[in-house]
Amino acid sequence: MAGNLQFDLVSPERRLASVQASEVQIPGADGDLTAMEGHAPTITSLRPGVLKAVSAEGTKAYIVTGGFAEISAAGVSVLAERAVPVEEMTATLMDQLIADASEATAVASDKDAADKAMADLVALRGLIG
Repeated sequence: MAGNLQFDLVSPERRLASVQASEVQIPGADGDLTAMEGHAPTITSLRPGVLKAVSAEGTKAYIVTGGFAEISAAGVSVLAERAVPVEEMTATLMDQLIADASEATAVASDKDAADKAMADLVALRGLIG
């Protein structure tokens, strides 16, 4: 398939993906973006949300809680604070992520950013039921 880029997703726990993708949809802190082959070099921080990689095998979706994405013309590398394939996400795990974020929000120096991240996680909770 023409027009692919290398997509790698890692979290502290494990490598979740290393595939050739036609596009990667990223929940950026300053807004969602889609990276494709030939993208201008960019580094962005992630907000809690759903990251999607489209490849010949189909679309894989991952819940991410934050981190960074480095985008180049030939690839996307995502270093996530936490990342879980959507099919592995459970209500219990989502509740734990929200509880962890709630504790972090209580001691955060940037209350606006912490409150926004918390709101994003709560919205994700609605997606998984």
